[in-house]
Amino acid sequence: MAGILEGKVVAVTGAGRGIGREIALLCAREGASVVINDPGVGGGGEGGEPGPAEQTASDIVAAGGKAVANLASVADPAAAATIVEDAVKHFGRIDAVVNNAGILRDSIWHKMSHEDWRAVIDVHLNGAFNVSKAATPYFREQQSGSFVHFTSTSGLIGNIGQANYSAAKAGIIGLSQSIALDMARAGVRSNCIAPFAWSRMTASIPAETPEAKERVARLQTMSADKIAPLVAFLASDLSKDVSNQIFAVRKNEIVLFSKPRPIRSMTKLEGWTPQSIADELIPSFRPSFARADEVSAHVFPYDPI
Repeated sequence: MAGILEGKVVAVTGAGRGIGREIALLCAREGASVVINDPGVGGGGEGGEPGPAEQTASDIVAAGGKAVANLASVADPAAAATIVEDAVKHFGRIDAVVNNAGILRDSIWHKMSHEDWRAVIDVHLNGAFNVSKAATPYFREQQSGSFVHFTSTSGLIGNIGQANYSAAKAGIIGLSQSIALDMARAGVRSNCIAPFAWSRMTASIPAETPEAKERVARLQTMSADKIAPLVAFLASDLSKDVSNQIFAVRKNEIVLFSKPRPIRSMTKLEGWTPQSIADELIPSFRPSFARADEVSAHVFPYDPI
């Protein structure tokens, strides 16, 4: 029986390890030819070596699949374009782009450097833009294609010590939604996934207290391979009617997020003053503040990732 991606070509960034590797392996098992992009850098973007990308590509080929390694940095527009160029050169087309590449440079806000801010924005947000931009002319010409962008609950609800990462991941949501609207007329889809999974990036979470150790133990049960099925679905023709959505995957649970919508409004015919806002509007709005916080805590009682 043919897989759901038979005849498709999928490019996966950050595919040498962790979630990206599991996505690439499953896409290949489902019949896709896969471009394995990974420059092999450290968790903070330092260094680089070809081993991870080449190993994933080799494992796919050894299992009877089709794959090619690409070592480009998604942060460099020209380098990022080679990811798509390799897909077309080796396999004749490009059908789906999975923007999974990422680094972490966590720091409490008042200590965050400009360098750490730029590095994380460059890989996550600019990287997603660069690879997506390179694929867009092919998608428009063939009137089909799928973008799968990786966001995070850190971008959706915030996280301590991750202002750079949270801003990048929130930006990816805006990017994806605008791409979905702009490209709908060309039959192109764009969706986001916020993954919960134990990986090299989450392994940096401190575990010095009993509570922290319990939190990490929960995360370790959420294996990276649980993320891959939703990605393969979104890359396939089975998802032809699914676009402009934000999903999360947590172990065997798939969540659909709502979009930001007004939850309360109040009008004052004579207009507002700072004092009337304090006296009337804020007391009226305060129950809604609590409700919004409770929604996040109820849906995701674990720490954001």
